Amino acid sequence: MLTKYKIKWLPEPEAHDYPAALSYLSLIYDKKTAKAYVKELKQTAVSEFNAKDLFRASELSLLGVSNSHVETDQKKIREGLKMSPLLLVRDSKNGKVVIADGYHRLCAVYKFDEDAVIPCKII
Repeated sequence: MLTKYKIKWLPEPEAHDYPAALSYLSLIYDKKTAKAYVKELKQTAVSEFNAKDLFRASELSLLGVSNSHVETDQKKIREGLKMSPLLLVRDSKNGKVVIADGYHRLCAVYKFDEDAVIPCKII
C-alpha cells in the first residue's frame, strides 16, 4: 500500500464515462441490452462500496503500477484531483459485478487503500 492520501470524487460520473461504458458493455451484451444498461446507469443514484469488495465481486485482477492509465489515476489522487465514480452492472447470471467503466480508477485507488470507499452507480 502507498502512503495514505485523501481520495476525492466527483458527485456524478463524467459525460464521457457513459460512451466508454457502452463500448465495453457492447462487447459483453447485445447492443440493445448495452444501451438499456447505460440508460439505466444514467438514471440511478450513486452508492458506495469498498475497493476490496469491488475486486472480489468483479473477479478481476489488480493491474500493476506499470499500466499507464493506473499511473495517470494515481497521479490524480496524489494531486488531490477528483475522480469519476465507477459504473457497474450486476451480472446475476454469472454471480459477479461487471465494471462497465472505472477499472483503472479502482486499481489506482486500491494501491492507496484497499478499504477505500468508492462511489459507484450500480444496476
